[in-house]
Amino acid sequence: MTHSPYLVAIAPVQVQEYAAAVTDGGGKVEQLGSDVFGLVWTEHHAPDRLAEVLERNPQIKWVQLPFAGVENFHSVFEWSASRGRSIVFTSAKGAYREPVAEHALMLALALARAIPERVKANTWGSKFAASLFDSNVIIVGGGGIAEELIRLLTPFRARISVVRNHVRPMPGTAAVQDLSALDVLLPKADFVFLAAALTVETKNLFDVERFCLMKPSAYLINVARGGIVNSADLEFALKNGLIAGAGVDVTNPEPLPDGHPLWTTPNLIITPHTADTPEICLGLLSTRIKANVQALVSGNALDGQVNLELGY
Repeated sequence: MTHSPYLVAIAPVQVQEYAAAVTDGGGKVEQLGSDVFGLVWTEHHAPDRLAEVLERNPQIKWVQLPFAGVENFHSVFEWSASRGRSIVFTSAKGAYREPVAEHALMLALALARAIPERVKANTWGSKFAASLFDSNVIIVGGGGIAEELIRLLTPFRARISVVRNHVRPMPGTAAVQDLSALDVLLPKADFVFLAAALTVETKNLFDVERFCLMKPSAYLINVARGGIVNSADLEFALKNGLIAGAGVDVTNPEPLPDGHPLWTTPNLIITPHTADTPEICLGLLSTRIKANVQALVSGNALDGQVNLELGY
């Protein structure tokens, strides 16, 4: 992909840090117009608005989206394909890998040491602890978050199996298999981390049938998308001891409304999608924008390119 000059618009909200990233990458920030080649889209939940902007600007060939997950923009991908538009969409996938993997590890350790119970305790109580050391771990998803989580788990000597769509070797793992292997792996897992995109294949991937396959001592950690887990079935699994506990940074629905049954479900930690806060994302997405503008200038491949057929 080549174009000169590299004029990039930032819309619908102007963000100073993103503008600086474009400039630092060798591009130039401009208002939307006939000469603009790229677009940094700053609205997270406005696919129709993005499609309207692209309709009015047929010259745009590159769009940087703000999230790692792009399920909200599937309608834009379909619109683009239906009109024969040759647009490269890039997401933030991989950009937020470190803080999200860190958050996942924190949730696992907190559950294994019964921290939710102990922070509310007003009596000595019973002794309990589980350990990540020498545990069996499943990571569902094979992207940047999974790679970073594997690195963080290395000191624990965990036996890590990765389940992902496209099987390829991943350093630090005992096995990498496709989704069809999940049910075979689950009965041996001590910790299950969800770090996959929300797709047709992964929607409600964890339901009561899969919770029944897990050990009563196993823990589920979800830092991916809330829709990968059936919320009612998670509530049932925890209340009936099908699994030992769960930590979720994402929910379905999201935000989780006050009074929802999950708020009072035992052995469940809920964090309000704070694995990557707006402040964290601002700096990391700026780095991604700079790298992609540099790639445009040099004619190299862009980071985080969305596979429009797979939807992530």
